[in-house]
Amino acid sequence: MRLGNGSVRLGGAIFGIIVAVGVLAPVLATTDPSAIDPTARNRKPGAEHMVRGEDGRPRAVRHWMGTDTLGRDVYSRVVYGARVSLVVGVTVALVSAAAGLVIGLIAGYVRALDGVVMRVMDGLMAIPAILLAIGLVSLSRAGLRSVILAIVIPEVPRVVRLVRSLVLSIREEPYVEAAVALGARTPALLRRHVVPNTLAPLVVQATFVCASAILLEAILSFLGVGIPPETPTWGNIMAEGRALFRVFPHNILFPGIFLAATVLAVNMLGDGLRDRLDPRVGRRL
Repeated sequence: MRLGNGSVRLGGAIFGIIVAVGVLAPVLATTDPSAIDPTARNRKPGAEHMVRGEDGRPRAVRHWMGTDTLGRDVYSRVVYGARVSLVVGVTVALVSAAAGLVIGLIAGYVRALDGVVMRVMDGLMAIPAILLAIGLVSLSRAGLRSVILAIVIPEVPRVVRLVRSLVLSIREEPYVEAAVALGARTPALLRRHVVPNTLAPLVVQATFVCASAILLEAILSFLGVGIPPETPTWGNIMAEGRALFRVFPHNILFPGIFLAATVLAVNMLGDGLRDRLDPRVGRRL
């Protein structure tokens, strides 16, 4: 249990810092993340640059992570990019968990629909998630909503398979059979006995979906098929800096560190929650 608790604490702490960075982006950012300044192109991390403030007076701005080829401050763009990644990750996790729970309950409890539903899910899972997401995004206008939808669809089948397997096991338990013998109706049976026993594994799965969604959004943006380039996202920042990576690696290094730290933190949080919520894993530890 110590390992699980440690993973929850460390992963939760790192993820909490990333969330704080995203929420406080207007306060933490030193400049407008979309402001273009040709006189400050490709500055190295730590360089200072004189800009004219709102009062008309010149002031020095330090670029903690350097600037890109358009003179935009990489630090400010990385800070604002945390917002997009968190919105995508959390939204995809919540929507996928909700949709997967409903479809999984239907597939696992209604035997007549099990075969049809699962064949559809198997068909979606047969296509690599990134290829399916690219295909779905290409069918609509690039934007935050289309990216979220394109990531949700490949993630839902994984949640459905988990919920279905849990329901198939739970419905054979003696307390469920006793409730059926006493005349409990299906909605009440699902609400009182089946759904509560699926929530713990579902929460753990949702954390892994969140990490996967954050990574997929960055890949889509890096490939140029995700969120529009003018929006500061970690994938967009790395995509814009790859041409000059050998000369100015900071354009990819810093957003890559934030992306890796966020995905690692969410995965550690999921591992720790699994160790704490699954008594079988806890006994093995």
